Amino acid sequence: MGLITAVTWAIAALAGVYLLYFWLSGDGLRRAKVTRFPAALVFSHPTLAVSALVCWVAGLVTGSRALAWAAFGGLAVAALLGFTMSTRWLGAGRHKTGGRGFPVLAVTLHGLAGVATFALMLLTASAAGAGPGGNGP
Repeated sequence: MGLITAVTWAIAALAGVYLLYFWLSGDGLRRAKVTRFPAALVFSHPTLAVSALVCWVAGLVTGSRALAWAAFGGLAVAALLGFTMSTRWLGAGRHKTGGRGFPVLAVTLHGLAGVATFALMLLTASAAGAGPGGNGP
């Protein structure tokens, strides 16, 4: 299940990189002070997700349950930040605007892959033991 989780995470990451590129190329940094997407929110979401991915890979390589749960915690916070951006995007009607709006397919793919990754990671992290302190794959 760890490999399937890694695949869904890769799909979410690729769609997320595309969305970040789209935001940056559309002057997202310069307009961040007047839009619903502050730079701190936009950059902390992928930073936490990448940090969690590093913990996840380290946990898979070493078999450490503590790293797997640390990765899950980081991903949970990243997911909350992503949910915040998603609700702001929907609330602002950005999904309906042409030209400057985010690509709906990429946002949907990123969100669905993120939710799948979150669920798979919870199942995988809890499958081998009773809690965050256990050892083993």
